[in-house]
Amino acid sequence: MPRDWEQYYAEAGTVEEDPSALLVEVTGLLPPGRALDLACGTGRHALYLARLGWEVTAVDRSPAAIRRLREAGRGLAIDARVADLETGEFAIEAGAYDLICDFYYLQRDLFAQIREGVRPGGTVVAAIHRTGTYGMDSGELREVFAGWKILYYSEAPDPRPTARLIARRA
Repeated sequence: MPRDWEQYYAEAGTVEEDPSALLVEVTGLLPPGRALDLACGTGRHALYLARLGWEVTAVDRSPAAIRRLREAGRGLAIDARVADLETGEFAIEAGAYDLICDFYYLQRDLFAQIREGVRPGGTVVAAIHRTGTYGMDSGELREVFAGWKILYYSEAPDPRPTARLIARRA
């Protein structure tokens, strides 16, 4: 049964605050620019990036999650938007981002927009589960970014099997 994300984000104490170690790693290699955080939840990655000087667009379909992000991100360069990615309420602008983050959100038909949304020389950082209803096949995430410079790729437990990628657009 799919999780009720609105209820999940509305409840106190259900919010992750620390950014993914993978994002921390990649931001150590990049100067701040324009970033997109897809299916951002309450914005742990958007907040981290904005505090480093990034201009961030953060998108999630949960009004409760975006409300919490807006409260936590007051005074930071975060454009937090309520939009359902699955129904196309948010389109990724081509060539608009230096960094696109996709953490634990799988929507296969969005990958073409993600690829096009990264500026030449820009980066995608992703961690997506490999098992369950919303899981990727082994090697699938790497294949999505074929032709890009793969800076890091791993498929390991997280605690579930997870594909992790850092890729730079040529």
